[in-house]
Amino acid sequence: MSGLCAGRVCIVTGGARGIGLAHARALAEAGARVIVNDVDEVAVAEAVERIGAGATACVADASSGSGASELIEVALDTAGRLDVVVNNAGITRDKMLVNLTEDDWDSVLRVHAKSTFLLTQGAARHWRECSKAGRPVDGRVINTVSSVGLYGHVGQANYGAAKGAIAAFTIIASMELGRYGVTVNALCPTALTQMTEVAGLAETEDGQAGRLDPRWVAPALVWLASPLSADVTGRVIVASGRRLAVAEGWHRGPTAAPVEDPADVDAVIRRLLAEAAPNADAQGDLPGPPR
Repeated sequence: MSGLCAGRVCIVTGGARGIGLAHARALAEAGARVIVNDVDEVAVAEAVERIGAGATACVADASSGSGASELIEVALDTAGRLDVVVNNAGITRDKMLVNLTEDDWDSVLRVHAKSTFLLTQGAARHWRECSKAGRPVDGRVINTVSSVGLYGHVGQANYGAAKGAIAAFTIIASMELGRYGVTVNALCPTALTQMTEVAGLAETEDGQAGRLDPRWVAPALVWLASPLSADVTGRVIVASGRRLAVAEGWHRGPTAAPVEDPADVDAVIRRLLAEAAPNADAQGDLPGPPR
């Protein structure tokens, strides 16, 4: 990976631990200047010390307008430019739907979805001004989604809603920002971290701890952040120590002519349901041999 992101300036939210730290380290090893962001001051300091040269700390809450603005200002003040935003900050508050509190819902949506929106918007405004001024832009937004948001998982309605929203946001933002020289993609990682361990990932992934190390996710992230991916946008890349894949989104399946009488709907819909592929399982696989 050495040199693949040489000279690029990257913000990584949630960069002090787990997948975010693996991202930040890999980007630095690839030659990037990395702004490591987390709300935990001690964790950020330790992460920057581990990464070494090329890392700058920023303790700011990216889910607030002022925090997102501060992050972008740190990048511009430190390196004079911004090339890559990695929206990776996240928390879990896993409970069955009937037990979720309003705060469980709001806090998860805020940290995941709102921070992704605010930081992407701030970076997009900066890149738009650069583009209007005639300065070349080769920007990247790399969002973090989850199999829970794409395929679903019991007990994670708030987390899944946040990650599903980010997947949709990724596609729409890619449509809007291409004119400014910016690509927007998402990474769907599978890795065993403090957060995913709480969510029971170790059980669903057959205990293959070595293959669930966050380092397996980082190569795809570095590629997305590099100039090599300039022609790729609006996609979700699945990455882990078990697989590298491209997620396929919602599309219209079996179709019939419209009906006027509600009594006729049942027979038509039953036929379409019989022809339609079932929903994927928690790992994105359809019934039959896994791909």
